[in-house]
Amino acid sequence: MSVSALILAAGMGTRLAKLTQKIPKAMVPMFGKPLIKYQIDTLLSVGITKIGIATGYCKEKIEEIGYPTYFNKDFKKTNMVESLFSSLDFFSDCENDLLISYGDIVYQKNNLKRVLASDDDISLMIDKKWHKLWSIRNENPLDDAESLKLDDDSFIIELGKKPNDISSIQGQYTGLIYVKNHVINDLINFYNSMDRYQLYDGRTFKEMFMTSFLQSLIDSKWKIKATMVENGWLEVDTIKDLKIYSELQKKGKLINLWDINN
Repeated sequence: MSVSALILAAGMGTRLAKLTQKIPKAMVPMFGKPLIKYQIDTLLSVGITKIGIATGYCKEKIEEIGYPTYFNKDFKKTNMVESLFSSLDFFSDCENDLLISYGDIVYQKNNLKRVLASDDDISLMIDKKWHKLWSIRNENPLDDAESLKLDDDSFIIELGKKPNDISSIQGQYTGLIYVKNHVINDLINFYNSMDRYQLYDGRTFKEMFMTSFLQSLIDSKWKIKATMVENGWLEVDTIKDLKIYSELQKKGKLINLWDINN
């Protein structure tokens, strides 16, 4: 089965301050190359050529890359879920499996291959060695971590909650989702059936986080598999993140988290 890849790149990235005054978060450079270009190169390296990008803030900068784009007109007050379903024209034909990726991450090819090898209807890339990355980025890793609980078969029971302690974190969701083509219509129908007036983890429907959407699927008896990896990816949220990665690269230690050449 062929795979289509949708990169969710509508956000500004306010915590990146001056770096995103004129470009979207996904275009922020790391080691001289925009984040989104790393993703595109990784996708191409495994033969994924049908690539779409959900845009919002400074959309023209993304459009210059040359791939089809899908504009989230409400990007200023919405999140990843709205960007995903603003891009229905890209994936509603259900001919291909769908890989969904946040625009502020980079990941190694071997991790991507592991995700694509999943036979489950929906699978998420989960980093079971997450503490290694989080402890470098945060004085207290729990401050920015989210819960993730699995059953005995590695299907996800809970994700995206504020953890009280490390025992409720069996891994960390990375922002990479793989959906088999035969459930895409059901996924669209589920989204369309959701209560627009309900709060989802304290947020309105339009403001809903992706983890809240995924948890809603799980609560409705959808089976979502954790594809476990051990590091091999990075997330960029702040200028501090970029500085940390730069220092690690200079010391030859970044490879312990993410191999820039893989």
